[in-house]
Amino acid sequence: MKIKYLIEKEFKQLIRNSFMPKLILIFPCMMMILMPWAADLEIKNINLSIVDNDHSDYSRRLIHKISASEYFHLKEISPTYEDAIRSIEKGSIDVILEIPSSFEKNLIREKNANVLISANTVNGTKGGLGSSYMREIMNSFTDEIRQEWQSDDINRNLPTISITTQARFNPHLNYKFFMVPALMVMLLTMLCGFLPALNIVSEKEIGTIEQINVTPVNKFTFILAKLIPYWIIGFIVLNICFLLAKILYGITPAGNLLTLYFFSLIFIILISGFGLIISNYSNTMQQAMFVMFFFIIILILLSGLFTPVASMPDWAQAIVVFNPLKYFIQVMRAVYLRGSGISELMPQLITLLCFAVILNIWAVISYRKNS
Repeated sequence: MKIKYLIEKEFKQLIRNSFMPKLILIFPCMMMILMPWAADLEIKNINLSIVDNDHSDYSRRLIHKISASEYFHLKEISPTYEDAIRSIEKGSIDVILEIPSSFEKNLIREKNANVLISANTVNGTKGGLGSSYMREIMNSFTDEIRQEWQSDDINRNLPTISITTQARFNPHLNYKFFMVPALMVMLLTMLCGFLPALNIVSEKEIGTIEQINVTPVNKFTFILAKLIPYWIIGFIVLNICFLLAKILYGITPAGNLLTLYFFSLIFIILISGFGLIISNYSNTMQQAMFVMFFFIIILILLSGLFTPVASMPDWAQAIVVFNPLKYFIQVMRAVYLRGSGISELMPQLITLLCFAVILNIWAVISYRKNS
C-alpha cells in the first residue's frame, strides 16, 4: 500500500508544478516538428556563381538548365573567375562553374568541351554533394545534345563534356574538418551555459542563496563571481580541444588563434548570460535541467551543425536568425578552414555582441535579490 501513496504523491507534485506539465507536452511536440527538417541530409539551395567566358548559345542553354534545378540558387554571374573566388572566400557562394571561352567551339568541332567546378568544402558534405549535383546536370545536358545530334546525323561523332572539380578549403572532403570546430562550440555551450545555471539553482534548493541575499553583496558581484570560474574552465577546455584536434585529426586553424579566442570570449559571456536567465526563472535543479535541455537541443538542431541552414525550410531559417550558436559555428569553421579574419566576420561579430548585451542585461534584471 505504501507504493500507492508514493505514486500519488509524485503525481500531485507534478500537477502542482505550473511549469513541468507544459514542458512535458511541448518538448516532444517541438522535437517531432523540428527534428525531421533539421536532420534532413538532402542538400538544397546551394549558392552558385557562374563564370561564362563563352557567351554562346550552348553556354546560355547550360546556364538556363542549371538555374532551373531545385538544388542550385544562381546567386551571381561573375565576370571573371577571380571575382567568383572572392565571393566563395567570403562564404556567400558554395559552388563556382566556369565555362571556358572555347566551350561551344570545342563541343562542335572537337566533340569534347571542358568546364571547371570549384566547390567551397568548408562544409564537406555540401561541397561534395553540390559537385555531384552539378556533374549530374552536365551529364543530362550532354545527353540532350547527343540526342539532338543523333537525330540530325546518325553517323556523326557525339559530343562529350569533361569536368574538372576543385574542392576548396577541404580538398579531401574530410568530414572531421567540418565537424570538429562545431563540436567545440557545443562543449563551450554545455560548460559555460549549463553548469552555471545548475550551480545557482542548487543554491536555491539548499537555501544558501537566501543567506547571500541578505548580505550587502550586490547582485552584479554575486553573478560575476559565479560566472568567472566557468569562463576560465571554458578557455581551458577550448585549449584542450585545439590540442586534441591537432594531435588526433591533424586539424589546425588556417586563421589566427587570437581571432578564435576573441570570438570565444564573446560567446562564453553570451551563453553564460543565457544560463543565468534559465536559473533565475527556475526553482529546482530538475526544472533548470529540463529547460536547459529543451533549449540546447533546439539550438543544436537549428545551428547548422549537421545540416546547412540554407537547406532548411524558410520558416526554420527565420527561426535560426535568433540562434547564437549558428553564428559562432560559422566563425569557428571560417577561421579553421578558410582562415578568415575579424574584418570578414563582422556580421557575426555584431550579431554575437548584440546577443551578449541583451541576454546579460536580461539576466541581471531578472535576478531577484531581497536585501
